Amino acid sequence: MDFTMFLGLFAGVCTTLAVVPQLIKAWKTKKVDDISPLMFTILIIGVGLWVVYGILKKDIAIIATNGLSLLLNMSMVYIMLRYNSK
Repeated sequence: MDFTMFLGLFAGVCTTLAVVPQLIKAWKTKKVDDISPLMFTILIIGVGLWVVYGILKKDIAIIATNGLSLLLNMSMVYIMLRYNSK
């Protein structure tokens, strides 16, 4: 693995894992009123476009990390919809 691939994977892992603490907290507390649905919607669109870009470029680092990020962020939206008290 060359440095560029390592850098891409490391960056992707960092941004992918960034949502995990919020996801766990929301799942445990079932409190999501302070989480912005608009932010997660925009994030999902952006990450989805990164997956498409990765496919077009045939870049496994972009596809894998953003694909996982897409699933995690979609899970967060599901939790928000399920536990939103409004």
